[in-house]
Amino acid sequence: MPYDIADGFDEPLDPYSAQVTHAFETVGPAVVHISAEQVNGRSGTGSGVVFAPDGYLVTNSHVVSGASRLSARLTDGRTSEARLVGDDPATDLAVLRLDAGGLTHAAFGRSSRLRVGQLVVAIGNPLGFQATVTAGIVSALGRTLRSPSGRLIDSVVQTDAPLNPGNSGGALVDGRGRVVGINTAMIGRAQGLCFAIGADTVLDVTARLMRDGRVRRSRLGLAGQTTTLDARLARRLHRAEGTAVMAAEVMAPGPAAEGGVVVGDVILEFAGEPIYSVDDLHRLLTEHVAGAILPVTVMRAAEVRRLVVVPVLDD
Repeated sequence: MPYDIADGFDEPLDPYSAQVTHAFETVGPAVVHISAEQVNGRSGTGSGVVFAPDGYLVTNSHVVSGASRLSARLTDGRTSEARLVGDDPATDLAVLRLDAGGLTHAAFGRSSRLRVGQLVVAIGNPLGFQATVTAGIVSALGRTLRSPSGRLIDSVVQTDAPLNPGNSGGALVDGRGRVVGINTAMIGRAQGLCFAIGADTVLDVTARLMRDGRVRRSRLGLAGQTTTLDARLARRLHRAEGTAVMAAEVMAPGPAAEGGVVVGDVILEFAGEPIYSVDDLHRLLTEHVAGAILPVTVMRAAEVRRLVVVPVLDD
């Protein structure tokens, strides 16, 4: 008895499939496969997203770090040499430029407008399989992730769209075909715990890398360590968390020393923001605060003192 088989070619896609397909068809041609050849002859691979028709693309810093030669394979089969324009290990982002023009490029959305539960699509080259698409949802927003440089990356998007080695540097895309993140990490021992650097961070960092080749940040001239406050003291100071940063070393000359900070001072606030960890200081020390006169509140010998410091650009 013959079976009745419906070909389904004329049937419209269901809404979920339509969004995934649209995301892939819109951004997929802008996602490239990156090969990074090391001096020792070893090579690594990853993904990248072309964001300008004249060949600029963004990828992860850890994909291209230490590479002596870079190349990218486009979805149409072409291979192009790539040049490192700028690298920022602190956010695990890098910008490359291909020796090609007139390229299909992706448009970026705003990660700050994402909502938990929203559909997202990951496009990349896991394990060398080019133009692979997986789908999931936004699992959480505002996560932090440790970068290769040791700093924390803020405003990271957590998703359950499956990632594998080789997805790094690829696109996280919303249902409208806008890149809302750059896929960067997964937790291998878990299921559905994957992370992308939010598009807002990507847009800011890529602009700086294209302009300066690096992201300039400020420094105070001190080495700090996160320390736990006495519980009663934390309550008296109305601290939301029971930690702060102790100045373990103060370089002289330097902004902190010139502002009166000494070894052993416990930093409670900087630039009007509470400080609970060293990463809070890192987050606030952008290039924009260089040269600004900023307040810093410290605890010294059970006494709260208010000082001022002038951060300088980190060379």
